[in-house]
Amino acid sequence: MNEGRKLGLIAGNGSFPLLLLDAARAQGAHVVVAAIKEETSPLIENRGAAAVHWMSLGELSKLIDTFKREGVSTAIMAGQVKHKQIFSAIRPDWKLAKVLLSLGTRNTDSLIGAVAKVLEEEGIHLISSTSYLEPLLAKPGVLTQRKPTEAELKDMEYGRKVARHLAQYDIGQTVVIAEAACVAVEAMEGTDVTILRAGEIMHSAAQDGDSVLSRKLTVVKVAKPNQDMRFDVPVIGLKTIETMAKAGATCLAIDAGKCLFLDGEKIIASADQAGIAIVAESPSS
Repeated sequence: MNEGRKLGLIAGNGSFPLLLLDAARAQGAHVVVAAIKEETSPLIENRGAAAVHWMSLGELSKLIDTFKREGVSTAIMAGQVKHKQIFSAIRPDWKLAKVLLSLGTRNTDSLIGAVAKVLEEEGIHLISSTSYLEPLLAKPGVLTQRKPTEAELKDMEYGRKVARHLAQYDIGQTVVIAEAACVAVEAMEGTDVTILRAGEIMHSAAQDGDSVLSRKLTVVKVAKPNQDMRFDVPVIGLKTIETMAKAGATCLAIDAGKCLFLDGEKIIASADQAGIAIVAESPSS
């Protein structure tokens, strides 16, 4: 996969860019990193990249100029960029400002899709963000020692329907369900905050003597319809499992082949230790 050739890495936050950099280097790629000052971990400096160039989130022209100067014609995006950063905190340069003005809807998909189009026009081809990390994609089936209960299976089925409608409009990709009731949906805050909010809602309900809803939560995270694997791919990390345990969530449903386990088998081991069931199903067409 592009062995011996230069690969541009547009690095967001979290461990995803670090893992991808390691995997790409192991497969012979010379990686040139575009590190986002507002997002990228400083650890990216110590992973053996051919070069690391720091820039602000709004500097699209600098990104293009840097990759061209480095001789990069193939690039990959890895790691989340906080939605609120994109639409409120950045100062766009003229090229990105032009992209923002052209958007019909101000959501992440439309923005990054438009940026990808600009990169393509400049001769920089974006490839799937799961390239080099295929072994970390969730396999189909029950992945943990514990299988889901009948109640959890019912919540999974309902949650998938809700989550797919949510993802269709690029609002979020995660919902939290309890006894076939939707407790929380993801928007710009991200998966972990959504799960914690659901836990807080259930805790408040219990304190108020509400026995209708069980405190056991099922988390459902899906890919978008026609998910563009070049960006915003669903990911699960150890922190997600830790957050679920803290919130009282006992089951996680994901899409097989469309969700990356950033910490590999450690995620399964952590879920087993917490008594959390993880199920991956092939997304419906």
